Amino acid sequence: MPAATSKRNTKIAINPEFEHLQPQVVDMEKMILAGLLVDRDAFAMVSDQLRAEMFYDSRHRKIFEAVMALNMNERPVDLFTVVEELKHQGTFEEIGGMEYMLEIDSTATTSANIAYHVSILNQKYMARQLISFSSTIQTKAFDATYDVDELMQEAEASLFELTQKNTKQDYTQVQPVVRQAVALLQKAAANKGGMTGIPTGYKKLDDMTSGWQASDLVILAGRPAMGKTSFALSLARNIAVDQNIPVGFFSLEMSNVQLVNRLISNVCEIDGIKILNGQLDAQEWEQLDQNIRRLEEAPLYVDDTPGMSIFELRTKARRLVREKGVRIIMIDYLQLMNANGAKFGSRQEEVSTISRSLKGLAKELDIPVIALSQLNRSVEKRDGGNSGANDIDSKIPQLSDLRESGAIEQDADMVLFVHRPEYYHITEGKNGEDMRGKAQIIIAKHRKGATGDVTLLFRNQFTRFQDPDPKSNGSKKKNTMEGEILSSRVNGDGMSPEDFGVNPFDDSNDPLGDGSINDILPY
Repeated sequence: MPAATSKRNTKIAINPEFEHLQPQVVDMEKMILAGLLVDRDAFAMVSDQLRAEMFYDSRHRKIFEAVMALNMNERPVDLFTVVEELKHQGTFEEIGGMEYMLEIDSTATTSANIAYHVSILNQKYMARQLISFSSTIQTKAFDATYDVDELMQEAEASLFELTQKNTKQDYTQVQPVVRQAVALLQKAAANKGGMTGIPTGYKKLDDMTSGWQASDLVILAGRPAMGKTSFALSLARNIAVDQNIPVGFFSLEMSNVQLVNRLISNVCEIDGIKILNGQLDAQEWEQLDQNIRRLEEAPLYVDDTPGMSIFELRTKARRLVREKGVRIIMIDYLQLMNANGAKFGSRQEEVSTISRSLKGLAKELDIPVIALSQLNRSVEKRDGGNSGANDIDSKIPQLSDLRESGAIEQDADMVLFVHRPEYYHITEGKNGEDMRGKAQIIIAKHRKGATGDVTLLFRNQFTRFQDPDPKSNGSKKKNTMEGEILSSRVNGDGMSPEDFGVNPFDDSNDPLGDGSINDILPY
């Protein structure tokens, strides 16, 4: 046997007597309670950090609950008032009576270090919580009846809840915040055009928003076939391909290959149908060869995990930001997500939780999060009753049309609607402008700026939105856009519902009952 062993093989002996002893500091718990008894201001110092369940000794939990009740009722706190409160609550004998209260009262004569003692108590409490958490997960992992994927989601949800519960954001004096705001102001002043966020790639939209702002939740909504995904991909292309800014794109509806096919069509300006069937002519093969490298080298990261939970999204988003430097996240689309690990009374409650979590994610990572969202059918049911301006107005989406949850509107810093009047056979705007081949990006809510409309050209065969030609006079002449005649029947996916014998306004064509004709239409 060798005379010495390496540290790697050395085992530390564990005393069986302490092997299962829970992390705790009972004597320090007594000191904290004594500090609360001798100093009337002590409770205010630690009330936002200290909770009854953090005490390991059940007697101490009951005493703290009595102290807390007295403070909440704005009554004096000392040995005798706490004793009376314990008697009132019927727990005086349970904690050991006057003898134990005198023992605690004699433990400390000052509350000088109470905040530090509470921080240690909190550490021990969190350690016990982690032990309980890991024990529960371990027990379920040994049970073959549990689905491993669901168990992982449950574990992540529980750990996230534990972290949120025990992480406190302290207040800060206004001075450093003012300095930060001034620094941002100076940075904006140095940028041409006052751009403070990530440029959208569309001039008027950038003028109205100053770009996508850090920590903002942006909801991009529209009815099926309006071109929400096409607009999101155009944004991703503008940011990742043209500006080389890292983008994370989570597609819960389309596969990675379908998504990239659309991007190839967008970047290389090749008809999406030809990308699908491979019938490219010589010039188009040359276009593909010349432009595909731009897409290959773009810092664009796509994920097509179906039915992704908000907790799984959080994990992946954190990794993308940490490892790839991603500066903006896009999600297509919100209603396809779930909140695994929690039970809800309704789908509306679940969507509300997802919406709040997305806002929390934007703040945590300090990046913009753009989430696509469906609208309910009320848009289709509204009718102006004539062929004039009222018909145009009746089809314009409203904030109340956001599907399944009013919380989406409340949580969002900005709500944008993608609206194509041409889809409703409306070819003329209020001012007589030609609306064929055009889309309106409607800023319906904007916490940091103005609301309004931005008109873009929609080139459906390339799944691309682009700024209008500044030379265009907006006449009613058929807009061929470089010789390509656009049909008013074509929807946001490059094909018309009528091409498949589908009436988009007939609810019987919605087999999944989710308000989307994409259940029937391909790609």
